[in-house]
Amino acid sequence: MAVTADEVANVVLSEFKKLPAKRKPTVRGNGFHEWVPLSGIVAKGPAFLKCVALATGMKCLPASKVPQANGVAIHDWHAEVLALRAFNRFILDECKRLTLDSTFTSDFLCRTSSSSLPPFIWRPDVSLHMYCSEAPCGDSSMELTMASQHDSTPWSSPILLFEQPDGQLLGRGYFSHLGIVRRKPSRPDAPPTNSKSCSDKIALKQCTSLLSSLTSLLISPKNVYLTSLVLSESQYSETGCTRCYGFDFDSSPPGRMSCLTTKPPTWAEGYKTSPFKIETTQHEFDYSKRTVTARSDKISPSNLAVCWTYNEEVEEGIIGGVLQGRKAFDIKGASAVSRMKMWRLAVEVAEGLHGPEGELLKELKRGTYDEVKEQCVLLQSRRKVKEEVRGEALKGWVRNTGDGGFRL
Repeated sequence: MAVTADEVANVVLSEFKKLPAKRKPTVRGNGFHEWVPLSGIVAKGPAFLKCVALATGMKCLPASKVPQANGVAIHDWHAEVLALRAFNRFILDECKRLTLDSTFTSDFLCRTSSSSLPPFIWRPDVSLHMYCSEAPCGDSSMELTMASQHDSTPWSSPILLFEQPDGQLLGRGYFSHLGIVRRKPSRPDAPPTNSKSCSDKIALKQCTSLLSSLTSLLISPKNVYLTSLVLSESQYSETGCTRCYGFDFDSSPPGRMSCLTTKPPTWAEGYKTSPFKIETTQHEFDYSKRTVTARSDKISPSNLAVCWTYNEEVEEGIIGGVLQGRKAFDIKGASAVSRMKMWRLAVEVAEGLHGPEGELLKELKRGTYDEVKEQCVLLQSRRKVKEEVRGEALKGWVRNTGDGGFRL
């Protein structure tokens, strides 16, 4: 039986409500009420519907600070991106438990029956869905952004923002340019970043799966694609979403991913183009910008991001890309979903395997983080997919480099 948008939204909202007060926006001493976006990943199985990862957040690391991150600080903690990182952490924790406990059976993953790599596969009868309380920043929400301006007429010339040397656009600049890759943040006075918009990152996931590079060394991407993206009804622009995520040539405007539908199926190892349905819900998050505005005319975005996973391995607050209360870039402040911690966990999983996975462990332990991602033979198919999608559908994608030289 198919899952509804309301059911997806409800299971995420219900899990967030269970979190302690310290993980939620508050009313500041000056009377301002905080709001924050919420995103979650939901798994629908034959007899269950579970939120397996959720996150709040709305900030990212300036490009000038990325070289200091050293695998410790997260680059992008917008809710959508943080929820995807939390989902990958959830999967790695499930893999580790499967390797350590022979009696454990996961509702989500199982070992592959063959001796080939990757050693795990997502169960084919468990579908994946994503909920977002706010419209993902970037191309899918440009119509909503334009409508919120005093003058919603698309700009034909630059206002506030300037065009970058690499041709990429910052945030909300150039409203007349649609269907393009955009960078965070949207505020023109904020330090520039190289973090791509949530719209762009979610669009890419239709081809690379929800798995990150290191996670895809352990789990096949074959079944790890979104079936639906659920948005709050007030945060849905049909025109923007069709243009941003669509694979349809016949739509108006045509979807920017449609150029990939005419390609021969040259992708290997389970990679594919997998469009998701976009559905809406009338259920509102208690701390959405609209709900908070209804409570007070004095509102402010929350600095606190929250990360949680279903298997109770992760529940943490994040400020500035590190654990709440820790100094910037302090290794003790590394989040469970940081590059360093995720890499370490992937190695621990590989160490618990036996048989042909020796090659996998060797690749995971090669030199620096960048060397694993860029030189690992087992990631060659994934690199090919990303290169083709960025080169054809998501042109102008500039990588956020500078934080890959660290070692375990």
